Amino acid sequence: MDSLITAAARALAAGDPLGALNRVALRDDAPALALRGIAMAQLGDFARAKVLLRRAGRAFGPREAVARARCMVAEAEVALAARDLGWAPGKLDEAAVVLETHGDRANAAHARLLDIRRLLLIARLDHASERLAGIDPAQLPAPLRAVHGLAKAGIALRRMEARAARTALAGARAAADRAGIPALIAEVEAARRLLDEPAARLIADGVERPLLLDEIEDLQASEALVVDACRHAVHDRDSSVSLATRPVLFALLRALAEAWPRDAPRDALIARAFGSRFTDESHRARLRVEIGRLRAALRPLVRISATEAGFVIAPRLATGIVVLARPIEEKHATVLALMADGETWSSSALALALGSSQRSVQRALDALAETGKVQSYGQARARRWVMPPMPGFATSLLLPASWPDG
Repeated sequence: MDSLITAAARALAAGDPLGALNRVALRDDAPALALRGIAMAQLGDFARAKVLLRRAGRAFGPREAVARARCMVAEAEVALAARDLGWAPGKLDEAAVVLETHGDRANAAHARLLDIRRLLLIARLDHASERLAGIDPAQLPAPLRAVHGLAKAGIALRRMEARAARTALAGARAAADRAGIPALIAEVEAARRLLDEPAARLIADGVERPLLLDEIEDLQASEALVVDACRHAVHDRDSSVSLATRPVLFALLRALAEAWPRDAPRDALIARAFGSRFTDESHRARLRVEIGRLRAALRPLVRISATEAGFVIAPRLATGIVVLARPIEEKHATVLALMADGETWSSSALALALGSSQRSVQRALDALAETGKVQSYGQARARRWVMPPMPGFATSLLLPASWPDG
């Protein structure tokens, strides 16, 4: 490898894309194309970076397996940065095997960390955690140790484990400082700031107040029965029941929990669960049926009794009932949460991350665009959606809950 290629590679490793381009901007050989592609990605021109990396991958000969694998890893990193989540992770695994076989363990680990970050974006937390456990951070160079810490913190944040997230971010910051890459240090600091911002609202006895992630972790270990409106579940210290697929039952449960220790009037329950401002006997009959289903689903945790005005809930073992609500009550909050990182998203990538249909996501984006909360540019498949980061609260609890790995 010639001296200019070596110098450009070192500049990129140090987070200096302009320095790298100064050395290889006018060259079209395969190594130069690859370095130019990585430099353009670091500068944020993902479309140009993708083209250059594909040209580099084709320019390397069939005997240059390591170089081709590195291009594949770089292209996957560009796709992740551009929130193109549809790329095949199997190819990334193949590239990691090639790199490891040829002794390039650092880039092999980088490939695996990219796949873990993709799994984290699409809420496959169990799978991401399992894969992350297979990587020893002590064997990684400082920049990758920082990325490892960020991934570990991301998993902890999504699981509402604030203390584990703080520990992981402290390690990530130390590694980022050692690497001396400003962009990496800024990414770690942005993640650390989330822990000092409200992540949810606590509703109890008719009073609301914001909660930090540390307070949420303490709440989940308390003696209270928590009706979790972020995950559509209810739990105490020992057991949990998910109502994520039963929205009517959860709407009734939340209304009863917000009214506790008082009863919730029948008209209020009907309006909350069925969206009807007017009630008749058919609504009351349906309410009795749904309350019966709710009793059966939550029998180990609560008692639900009829009163003259409506229904009242009471915990069986817990000392009280509280509601954990999203920091912002917004119909399309999960879409906004994913876009709050300031990156550009396609509707297909948002659908994949949310586990929803692309048509549903497109309707949500159109509704948000009408109110000026998101903007789009480009046409057809090249259309991308973006919004500025929302200040003042952490979005970890707005993100879609993890679902079982398939």
